[in-house]
Amino acid sequence: MAKNGNDAEIDEGLYSRQLYVLGHEAMKRMQISNVLISGMRGLGVEIAKNVILGGVRSVTVHDQGVAEWRDLSSQFYIREEDLGKNRAEVSQPRLAELNNYVPVTAYTGALTEDYLTKFQVVVLTNSTLDEQQHVGDFCHSKGIKLIVADTRGLFGQLFCDFGDEMVVYDTNGEQPLSAMISMITKDSAGVVTCLDEARHGFESGDYVTFTEVQGMTELNGCQPVEIKVLGPYTFSICDTSGFTDYVRGGIVSQVKMPKKVSFVSEQHILQSPEFVMTDFAKFERPGQLHLGFQAVHAFQKKHSRLPTPWSQVHNDRCSLAGAAAVEQLDEALLKKMSYVAAGDLAPVNAFIGGLAAQEVMKACTGKFMPIIQWLYFDALECLAEEEGVMLTEEECAPRNSRYDGQIAVFGTKLQDLLGKQRYFLVGAGAIGCELLKNFAMIGLASSEGEVIVTDMDTIEKSNLNRQFLFRPSDVTVSAALSPLTLNCTLQITGHQNRVGPDTERIYDDDFFESLDGVANALDNVDARMYMDRRCVYYRKPLLESGTLGTKGNVQVVIPFLTESYSSSQDPPEKSIPICTLKNFPNAIEHTLQVSGSSSIWTTFWQPPTCLLRHMAFRAAPTAQLWSRSCRMSRCQFLLPVQG
Repeated sequence: MAKNGNDAEIDEGLYSRQLYVLGHEAMKRMQISNVLISGMRGLGVEIAKNVILGGVRSVTVHDQGVAEWRDLSSQFYIREEDLGKNRAEVSQPRLAELNNYVPVTAYTGALTEDYLTKFQVVVLTNSTLDEQQHVGDFCHSKGIKLIVADTRGLFGQLFCDFGDEMVVYDTNGEQPLSAMISMITKDSAGVVTCLDEARHGFESGDYVTFTEVQGMTELNGCQPVEIKVLGPYTFSICDTSGFTDYVRGGIVSQVKMPKKVSFVSEQHILQSPEFVMTDFAKFERPGQLHLGFQAVHAFQKKHSRLPTPWSQVHNDRCSLAGAAAVEQLDEALLKKMSYVAAGDLAPVNAFIGGLAAQEVMKACTGKFMPIIQWLYFDALECLAEEEGVMLTEEECAPRNSRYDGQIAVFGTKLQDLLGKQRYFLVGAGAIGCELLKNFAMIGLASSEGEVIVTDMDTIEKSNLNRQFLFRPSDVTVSAALSPLTLNCTLQITGHQNRVGPDTERIYDDDFFESLDGVANALDNVDARMYMDRRCVYYRKPLLESGTLGTKGNVQVVIPFLTESYSSSQDPPEKSIPICTLKNFPNAIEHTLQVSGSSSIWTTFWQPPTCLLRHMAFRAAPTAQLWSRSCRMSRCQFLLPVQG
């Protein structure tokens, strides 16, 4: 993309990691999308940061308010000297530095209908319910895709309206699946059975086509057929009763078909919402939170402010209009929501902001299934569980501090404890940057504590697309030594050491004994397991996380309370992180995965694998040898075939 936002070649050096996930066609659709993000508090700036890094055509940030002390709790592009200035105008130049290919402008006027028509996607944050419905109705009528995102302390909300007929070109972004066939029946709904020990991986509603079928040749090269999954090895297709008898062989391949999805405007779906579940342990929670957010809107409309933190008086006044939306009102939950609704937490904004930005990318590209249509999130586990333990209004009152938004939820005692923490962050890549940002915003190690971060890598151009702390001028500089300016009170020390037995003279007993916790931001299992062993030995909490494309995982390890990272083992990964392939290919299977990015993998490895597993299942003594080799690395597996 050109720097003025006009069509041009995609900068593959910058967007290489993203292209592996989205592909060129989706990136081209992004580069013709203009995005408006309204509300430049912590949530809005988080969304803007992610969307700009993603590489849309242009981003306009909008806000009519001025920076306040509580904004500093999560708005990482506002400084103390910016208090009293317009949030959009202050944020614009700092956001513009993130990506030279994406023009960023600030707008401080009213969101008129004429102005909204300039955009393909509109995002509303920190908005009133009336504004959401007015803008939502207009956007729906004009085919403008709308996302509403909101956070209230420990609670988050997301709503999507992408119009009457949004076309999703690829619902999951995965490579098309294929499997080898062992049997096809002649029936009104023919049943296809795949080879044993090779789960087909299809879902009901998928479309497939067939090749190399012997006997029932009518299926070869047929138009894509919709399937219904019957089991891990079987599925049904169309009427095959008139086809010739199946003899042997055949490959079934998934075909990605465009899918039309219909949305309803917020005003028309508010009383009959459809939720996306995020936590099945809280099955009734979305309906309650849907009501709670409306109650907070009603209180704010009536009093022109949010409920005072932990004020029983204001809690009792918080409107509960619309209680009929749920069968039974959870008054305890809504009380807690009113207590913390005025809070502004960086981690919650980061989570909801990340989801909202992903929805923007879905709206622009038509890749991945969007949220239909409401999503709610809460982190009430962060509050004390003891019955009767409550903070007071005085403990949570604002103090003209950059942490006022966090104090409103947790009080001053926790804030003081955070400032004294000593943490070890291993890795300063994509996850490491986000952790550093959140550490700075919450005030970790902001007084007597310290954050020690180590990363042996230097910054590359491709890192800039997802590591927002770095700029082009930082390329070739050590990631761990790049300065952090989000919070000048953060006490941070950078190292360029790898973690392992060879650095135990640096990270020795005294070092680990002095820590309050460890956060991993690593890209390989060996280093994760090493750090896990060290944390178990020294009895230190460990925050473990990882990403692979649009997928992610988090594990919190607490001594004597949870299992450690190494206590359980995930199934073998079907793919390898791109960062490992690009920078640290260290195993034979890495070289084969590189070649597997083309059709070589699906043509020369996958079918023989399925065939040999089938032979192993049928054969006698030698079956065990083949079965074992099938579970070994690809190189070991291929050697007998070549012989």
